[in-house]
Amino acid sequence: MAMKIRLARGGSKKRPFYRIVAADSRMPRDGRFIEKLGTYNPLLPKDNEERVKMDMERIQYWLDQGAQPTDRIARMLEAAGAKEKAERSNPNKGTPGKKAQERAEEKAAKAAEAAEAAAAPAEEAAAEE
Repeated sequence: MAMKIRLARGGSKKRPFYRIVAADSRMPRDGRFIEKLGTYNPLLPKDNEERVKMDMERIQYWLDQGAQPTDRIARMLEAAGAKEKAERSNPNKGTPGKKAQERAEEKAAKAAEAAEAAAAPAEEAAAEE
């Protein structure tokens, strides 16, 4: 049985609240789980200690049993110091899209034309002297 430590959504519409659970990976997100390991309330400020509550002993037990944390849970565990930081690489995330690149090229071309136009009268004045 492939175990996951993941978030199960609760709360009403536009008011999310999550339970951190150990569940079989084949079960639905909000479906059957084996054990509740904590809570996560994204509406609270990031520095609030009530935002993420985890039972670290039980989480460590499930990790020792082979449960795989999801990306979000892995980040929470890294922040809590229970897991070493994993190297993440997404080199395409910071690059702008096609339209933004085209706009940047157009802006650079206009700036170059403006610089040439501003430099032309200065060169003529220097030539006259």
